[in-house]
Order: sequence, then C-alpha cells, then structure tokens
Amino acid sequence: MADTAAASHIRSAIGEGGPMPFDEFMERALYGPGGFFAGDELRSEKAGDFLTSPEVSPWFGRMFGRFVARERARLGEPFRLVEVGAGSGSLLAGLLAECDVEAWAVERSPAARQRLAQVVAPGQVVEEMGDALGRGVVIANELLDNLPMAIAVRRGDGWSEQLVADRGGTLAIVEEPARPAVGEWADQFSGPVEEGDIVEVQLQATRWVAEVLAAIGTGSLVIIDYGATAEELEPRRAKGTLRTYRSHHLGPDPLLEPGATDITADVNFTAVMAAAREAGAAVELHRQDDFLSELGLRDVVSQLRREELDLARSGDELARLKIRSDLTDIGALLNPRGLGDFRIVVARV
Repeated sequence: MADTAAASHIRSAIGEGGPMPFDEFMERALYGPGGFFAGDELRSEKAGDFLTSPEVSPWFGRMFGRFVARERARLGEPFRLVEVGAGSGSLLAGLLAECDVEAWAVERSPAARQRLAQVVAPGQVVEEMGDALGRGVVIANELLDNLPMAIAVRRGDGWSEQLVADRGGTLAIVEEPARPAVGEWADQFSGPVEEGDIVEVQLQATRWVAEVLAAIGTGSLVIIDYGATAEELEPRRAKGTLRTYRSHHLGPDPLLEPGATDITADVNFTAVMAAAREAGAAVELHRQDDFLSELGLRDVVSQLRREELDLARSGDELARLKIRSDLTDIGALLNPRGLGDFRIVVARV
C-alpha cells in the first residue's frame, strides 16, 4: 500500500476509534486531509484524471442553457442557477454562453474553486451548498457517484457491512453487522439478492436530494450521472460497482492508494427518484442521448453537417476540420454505449 498523506490520516483515525465504515473511509480518502479532491490539482479535465460530458463538448452546457431558459420562463423571477460540484466550470461556461442567468457554483475542491472564479462572479463561488441555494434550478453533474457510500454484503437473510481496518500498517476490509439504516436502505433498494451480493448504500445521495429540494422550495433539481435503476443493477450485484479512476483509466483497489485515486460507483436511480418523490417532487427519468436530442442537439448535428459540406466546397479545410471535431465530440455525448447511456433525473417542486 502506498503511504499517501490520506492513508496516514486514515490509519491514525482507525488507531483512535477502531475500524471505520466504508462511507467514512471514502469521505476521508476523497475530501479529507490529503484527499483526492482536497489538493491543488484540477481532477476533471484532459490533463487530469477523468472527463465529464461538458469537458467532452461545450454543446453539452449549451443544451442545458436551453433547458434553464425554459425553466426560467416557467418559473419567472426571482430565479437562480446553481451547479453543485461544478468542477472545472465547463458546464457553466457552455450554459452561460446560451443563457444569461444569475449563476452560482458550489465546489469543495480548492483548485476547482479558483477555476470557477473565472466563469462566474468570485463572490458566487462557494464551498457550502447552503450559501447558494434558492428558487430556480440546481444541477449536479457526476456528483452523486462521488458522495460517500456504505458497502453492504448479503449474509444469510440479513446484511453485513464493510469496514476498513488497519492490519499492521496495511488497510484491509473487515465485516460487521450492518448499521440499521444501512440494512434498511439495502433491503429497500437492492432488489432480489443472493448470498455475498454487494450493494453500494447511497444514503448520503438520497439525503442530499431531499435536502436540496427542501432548500430551493420552488424549482428544479437536475441530476446527471452514470448508473441505472435497481432492477438494471441486479446483474452487477455479485461484484458490486465500486471502482477507482486515475489518469483516465481504472485504478487499483481503493484501499491501496487512498487520496491518489477517484472512488466511485453506479448511482441507484430508483433510490434517487424515491427520495425526490418523498420530498414532494414530480420526477422524470431520461437517458442522456434522448434528453439532449429533445433539447435540439441532433438539429445542431444536422446544421453542422451542412456547414461542413459548404466549407468543403469552399476549400476552407481548417474550418471544416474544426466542425468535424465538434461533430465527433457531439457524437460521444449521444453514443448509446457511452455517455448517451448516462441517466438524467429532473425533479420539480
């Protein structure tokens, strides 16, 4: 195991309090001292560790600009747009190019907050969500998959829970009977399970949904992420969906280099939608390719193809190649076997 700064802090906490539940480990590994998102590096960009849809193409943000314009027309004023977990600011930059709106960014990463201050007014970049939320639209793009989650394992007719222990300086997984809230969540949102099946218990995600909807009072919450419904996740239960990323590739076991890798899992959208409905929201679930198409992205593709043909006839090869690159990037957003299969929840209150 690499002796990262986060690993040292985690071992010290285990030494004081004993083995910690996996959600506490994940919180420390991602956001605590020496954590993956706590340093000076911007993680979500081509030079970083992963790309999200708005980094792939600015047209992603522009389509959401159209969505926000529709919501503002529906809701009227006062109206505020907030992106939580705004990262590099790519989504906001594209969105604001399409829709002039009061925009706020919420971000825990110090490096990302510096970048975001170049996209929205510096006073509208905040670390805590409560400082920004209000009537309007809240967007969370690939946020819920990074919220700390417990790991439940089916044992007999009940659930155990994975904890992280220190075994002579090496972090290791141990199991104990699941906390009541963890077992109840797993029972409700796992679907049929077999002995040894693994369920990522996303209590923080579902609590976050309820908290946001209560705070905005009137408006829309938009969640974009990879994942599936509980039924669709059933075939993945044998091994679970938890994984790590680093430098745009799958990384090692999360215990090996805490703080040096992203830790993530598929979002259980059945649980997310249930939390939104319980908060009083009307809920829609979309695939990303369908959602972007409804906002007009396929019309953009048709227009760009016409422009590409005109440029080919005129001999402007440089401009034609730029449009060809744009078309390739948009194709990635709509690819049904890739980003197009991401899910989008719209919850309106």
